[in-house]
Amino acid sequence: MKPVIESYSFGRMTIAGSIYTRDILIFPDGSIVSPWWRQKGHVLATDDLAELLSAEPEIIICGTGAMGLMRPSVELQDYLAASNTEFIAQRSSEAAITFNKMSGKSSVGGCFHLTC
Repeated sequence: MKPVIESYSFGRMTIAGSIYTRDILIFPDGSIVSPWWRQKGHVLATDDLAELLSAEPEIIICGTGAMGLMRPSVELQDYLAASNTEFIAQRSSEAAITFNKMSGKSSVGGCFHLTC
């Protein structure tokens, strides 16, 4: 069953009744990894998503934080374009809504920065 993001507020996300206070990866099969760390804080690189990319999602919904400070690197954008993976980056509050809307329609993964 696909997880539902029930709520998001700065530093906190509730998914299927569980509360997370660290950044999150959500896989197309519904499994969750938290805490999820990036090599360079607010820069999202291909290596940061290696585990999620190996699951071959059709779409990745990226929550860039409450204020949208996390940004995908050019290298990641090029990789996603070459692999035909749709990538939607939005502030985490918007991305949570988008994830819930899209998750029932396709193979969707998510990566969410919960703070700034």
